[in-house]
Amino acid sequence: MRAPPRRTPWTVPMLCQTCGDATSPSFNECQNCYTPLGQPAVTPGLETHAVRGIGLAASIAVGVTAAFYLLSALAPVAGIVLARQAERDGDSEVLFGALLFEVAVSLPFVVAYLTAAVLVIIWTWRARKNIDAFPGALPVLGQGWAIAGWLVPFANFVVPVRVVANIARDSLWRRSTPWLVVVWWAAWLVFSVGERLFSRKNDLEYAQLPETAVDPADYQAYVDYYQSALGRNAIPAIACVVAAASFIVLIRKISAAQQDRIARATPAWPYAPVTPVPGGFAPGTNVPAGASGTFAPPQPQPQPQPQPVAAPAPQASADTPPASPQVPPVAGGTIGA
Repeated sequence: MRAPPRRTPWTVPMLCQTCGDATSPSFNECQNCYTPLGQPAVTPGLETHAVRGIGLAASIAVGVTAAFYLLSALAPVAGIVLARQAERDGDSEVLFGALLFEVAVSLPFVVAYLTAAVLVIIWTWRARKNIDAFPGALPVLGQGWAIAGWLVPFANFVVPVRVVANIARDSLWRRSTPWLVVVWWAAWLVFSVGERLFSRKNDLEYAQLPETAVDPADYQAYVDYYQSALGRNAIPAIACVVAAASFIVLIRKISAAQQDRIARATPAWPYAPVTPVPGGFAPGTNVPAGASGTFAPPQPQPQPQPQPVAAPAPQASADTPPASPQVPPVAGGTIGA
């Protein structure tokens, strides 16, 4: 007798619970987001933090800080105009107006800078803590470095970029550091170092100016100083704008990616345990990746039969005398005396 043909195994591809892509049993992780197969988007029991709100606040603070610094870097323009006006009027008191204007635009920059620093540190710490709950993430430095990295001298030239690069890789599903991180940190270093060096240079040159201008040469010295300061301020100003713009984009992208992943903590593609049945897997269940079997139709269950219900016995009334027993008639006639 010829053997019956074998039934073709029915395999259901498992979807990644982080990105929703179909996974393959040939790999141990999703090829799109690098989440290990069968793992949820967020590890149950590990704490996560919302980053969208604090990220928006940090982005606004960074943008405002860059705007105030740009205004401060352009302050020498007002100095040039006032120095020429003072020369025409012969009034050296006008030169103090340039100094007051520079101080007036520097104070808001300092306040905005400190506010942005606090918000960025909070956002960095929350974003770094979140990746500990992401299966497949590869943390490089501990959570404490997300705060200490910005504050420890000399370490703040290296640690913050390593922390943010780690956050970007594990949040944006990359195995290499995004180029935007490199642009941001390079521009930040140029701004941070250039602003300190050129600010000190400006202070030294300003100290050499005559306290009271009395002739055209003195006024021209002020004009030359402000022109030189304007040229020096251009380098850190451009770097500040580039660093702020790239960092704002990074914050928004990372915050959106992390919030989307945290929202998938309750899987959109549930991975329920599979109950084996003879001949295959039960319908309506997810078959694990690499497993195969035949589709087994549901077996009919026996239906319970209704049981007869006995009629209740009649109850005797208290006013009705009990009925006498009936005597069956005897065949052959009546019995006489």
